Amino acid sequence: MSLDTLPPVPSYDDVQVVVPAPDAGPGNWTGAPSAVLVDGTFWLTYRVRRPLSKGRGVAVVVARSSDGVSFESVAEVNREAFGCESFERPVLVPVPGVGWRLYLSCATYDSKHWWVDSLTAATPEELPAGHRQVVLPGDADVAVKDPVVTQTPGGSWRMWLCCHPLTEAGHEDRMTTRLLTSADGLDWTDEGEVLAGRTGRWDARGARVTTVVQDRPLIVLYDGRPDAESNWHETTGVARWDGFRLVADDEDPVTSPYADGAWRYASAVPLPDGRTRFYVEAARPDGAHDLVTLVR
Repeated sequence: MSLDTLPPVPSYDDVQVVVPAPDAGPGNWTGAPSAVLVDGTFWLTYRVRRPLSKGRGVAVVVARSSDGVSFESVAEVNREAFGCESFERPVLVPVPGVGWRLYLSCATYDSKHWWVDSLTAATPEELPAGHRQVVLPGDADVAVKDPVVTQTPGGSWRMWLCCHPLTEAGHEDRMTTRLLTSADGLDWTDEGEVLAGRTGRWDARGARVTTVVQDRPLIVLYDGRPDAESNWHETTGVARWDGFRLVADDEDPVTSPYADGAWRYASAVPLPDGRTRFYVEAARPDGAHDLVTLVR
């Protein structure tokens, strides 16, 4: 492997807390971030979650920053507006000629089902009142959530979608990643499964693409876990496109040094100087998860 194919990989060293957990203790998480840099401004969206007994994923926040560390909230979407039981990872993307789109991962009440919804508006501030459209409804057999959405210079769209099988009760936490393509970011074509867990490895229970760190050759970060008991405590590894699917590197995952070890939902933002700023949901000593950032 040549040095120019080695991607930057985020680790807990030198992190800065961007948004702390909403409270102390396990189940209080701020994270599942996605971020973009547009015309010198960092745009960040993230989910705020509380313990199961206090509402789970209660809100999605959109915020902006000039330095990538200190953010000002400009919009908030509450789960009640979507009639869902919980939110998971949101995605914020600019839409050429239109404005902005916020993709939302929504949980159906009293079930293991998830769907992907969207809001589109001229500005990030207007997103809560923007045009709503269901993007991927899922079905009785598969829950869909946590998309990673990118656009090519030619105008096409690509989505890495986390899928959970619902056909075996008690095992709905298992996850794989599928690749979807689109001409407009709303109507998607499923190109098939591209990443799954590996038997006996740290990602045996599932593998979820979280960000693209390099396009040529294509390299992604993904998170996963070894068993059902590690649900919500995923850790992060690297996978590379072999022309047909993503192949995981043969290294141990990156973890938080604290509590449950969660180091998940990494989002990479290329910087003008060639470095990369990452946003990650990370476990802290009391078991809560903060949204942190670092540069590599």
